[in-house]
Amino acid sequence: MGLYFFLIIPVLILSMFVQWRFRSKFSKYAEMQLNSGFSGKEVAEKMLHDNGIFDVKIMSTDGQLSDHYNPEEKTINLSTDVYYGRSVAAAAVAAHECGHAMQHAVSYSWLNLRTNMVPVVSITSNLLQWVLIIGVFLIAFTFNPIVLAIGVAGLILITIFSFITLPVEFDASRRALTWLKNNKGVLYTTEEHSQAKDALWWAAMTYVIAALGAMTNLIYYLSILMGRNRD
Repeated sequence: MGLYFFLIIPVLILSMFVQWRFRSKFSKYAEMQLNSGFSGKEVAEKMLHDNGIFDVKIMSTDGQLSDHYNPEEKTINLSTDVYYGRSVAAAAVAAHECGHAMQHAVSYSWLNLRTNMVPVVSITSNLLQWVLIIGVFLIAFTFNPIVLAIGVAGLILITIFSFITLPVEFDASRRALTWLKNNKGVLYTTEEHSQAKDALWWAAMTYVIAALGAMTNLIYYLSILMGRNRD
């Protein structure tokens, strides 16, 4: 248990800080209206068309910070505040999701790998908690490590998936910021571009923390498994 707190607590504290910082940044930039007056939908339309992408639909979806690109349906799903919003935050998020559509259009290898892993990772995530609980119980009372070993294998898969997500997200933001910088009609000022960059940086940090959390969880359960095997 001491190892658990030693590994998890620092990551948990850092995660809470990053989430707070991320949300506060987006709340701040959501109140800063674009001088250009573009809505998130209009930013997405322009970025897609500028990059020769005409087969991706832009849709409004419920929820806050629920924005995502669906490569199977070729849809950019923007939360209501982003879809209709005319703020720096809305422009940054819309451009980021278009960055994913650009990745898809050029068959970006990391996106393809991540997309192919999604079905398996989804099933694994739904079952993993129970597998780990049962595995720890069995290894403690029956000394049978098989179920926990299966759980650790699942954690390895999720950790790999989390780290594969990082280049996908960073590259999408890079594409977004490059396009925004080259299109002065969307972000008129250097200050607006800096704010968009800051917002996307903190968004990316949430994925970094998620990857660290997955790795920490893996190390903890792997230590239990290896410790029992040594016994």
